[in-house]
Amino acid sequence: MAATVAKRLTAPTHRFTANAATREPVWVKRLLIAIALLFFGLFLLLPLATVFAEALRKGWMVYFAALVEPDARSAVVLTLLVTVIAVPLNLVFGVMAAWTIAKFDFRGKQLLTTLIDLPFSVSPVIAGLIYVLIFGAQGWFGSWFIEHDIKIIFAVPGLVLATVFVTFPFVARELIPLMEAQGRDEEEAALVLGASGWQTFWYVTLPNIKWGLIYGVVLCNARAMGEFGAVSVVSGHIRGRTNTLPLHVEILYNEYQFAAAFAVASLLALLALLTLVIKSLVEWQSRRQMHSDQAQPETAV
Repeated sequence: MAATVAKRLTAPTHRFTANAATREPVWVKRLLIAIALLFFGLFLLLPLATVFAEALRKGWMVYFAALVEPDARSAVVLTLLVTVIAVPLNLVFGVMAAWTIAKFDFRGKQLLTTLIDLPFSVSPVIAGLIYVLIFGAQGWFGSWFIEHDIKIIFAVPGLVLATVFVTFPFVARELIPLMEAQGRDEEEAALVLGASGWQTFWYVTLPNIKWGLIYGVVLCNARAMGEFGAVSVVSGHIRGRTNTLPLHVEILYNEYQFAAAFAVASLLALLALLTLVIKSLVEWQSRRQMHSDQAQPETAV
């Protein structure tokens, strides 16, 4: 039985290699692999290695001193705070939007899908400027916020709003095609059997989308921690108060504190590598579950 399942899973690969239209000489394959490795080394691996090399050029003492400096600690805390607020908001919105688009038919469905993609087409700097024009001192609601002593721009709420805007498509865009591919049959069956809407989501929908949901959250988290453009516009660059890690790196570099700038940048790089590891684990687990689901019907037969 296991051999039958393995044969079925590897059949597409055999068909691909057996097709004359998809066969290439060995030298072509090696050339393509060499070009890919060269590109990876020059444009990805070399810059990453340079960040760590420059960060440690003056020794570990200077490296750690740059990371524990008060402004750096404040930037780390602020980055984590903004991420902790923005990612759950986008998680809730992404699940609701994906559920609505994939499970229901309604007028304006295509418009909603297009609006979800809006942050992909709008420059983050423009997004930050929009918030300044709306909530700034000279903006539409600026005078009202000033009268009530509410700070949006050049404060944490502005950073959160900008981060939410640039990151909200990630969860929804991961879940929409997944939910559409799964269809509505299981949810409809659960409702017919007497399950409530919440029970249907919790026991039927969520288990089916959990790996796609985690994948979208990982991508959203990575973008939130590394966002620069929109946050730069609304932050005001107040050291120790409204500077996230990317903004702190820019300030240190502009002040010719290169060792400190690369030290903080290496911290962002480590967070990116950690995100990449989590992303790979999620993809591996998702493929493992898919193969397991494919093998179950065969075993039952």
